Amino acid sequence: MSENTQKATIWLTQEAFDKLKHELEHLAGPGRAEVTQRIAAARDEGDLKENGGYHAAREEQGQQEARIRQLEDMLRRAEVGEAPANTDEVAPGTQVTIAFDGDESDTDTFLLGSRELLGLDDAVDDTNVYSPQSPLGVAILGKSTGDSVTYEAPNGKPINVTIVKVEPFKG
Repeated sequence: MSENTQKATIWLTQEAFDKLKHELEHLAGPGRAEVTQRIAAARDEGDLKENGGYHAAREEQGQQEARIRQLEDMLRRAEVGEAPANTDEVAPGTQVTIAFDGDESDTDTFLLGSRELLGLDDAVDDTNVYSPQSPLGVAILGKSTGDSVTYEAPNGKPINVTIVKVEPFKG
């Protein structure tokens, strides 16, 4: 797999893929029709300059079309799989706990993958997510509990981390 293809990959579980596909089907079908009807109804009310309903419906249409394009792109780049059952090493779909500079009191726990792996459930919005293509993700991918790695932060500073725990993500 080329580096560009790897960077473009979005890791999804089958469940997350299905939810996103269902959302796309709704927005591109009935959702589009509903917004178009609201625009037509508001247009029939007359003067468009001062028609708040018309402008709100047009704004909603723009946001909906942007979401449709985003979903189409994500689904096109998606690689579907299940969260790894074997958590001997860090892989997309695992929940990882790292300690900064080996200090077990300074830790961070996150999902290695994409936010879309979380599905559409608002209950998991507070979950931190790091991409496998991020500097941290690249550094820890394939590593095991107890391994220490150094990666470069966006500001150029090297950061040392030790992998404390790797487990399957249970959203």
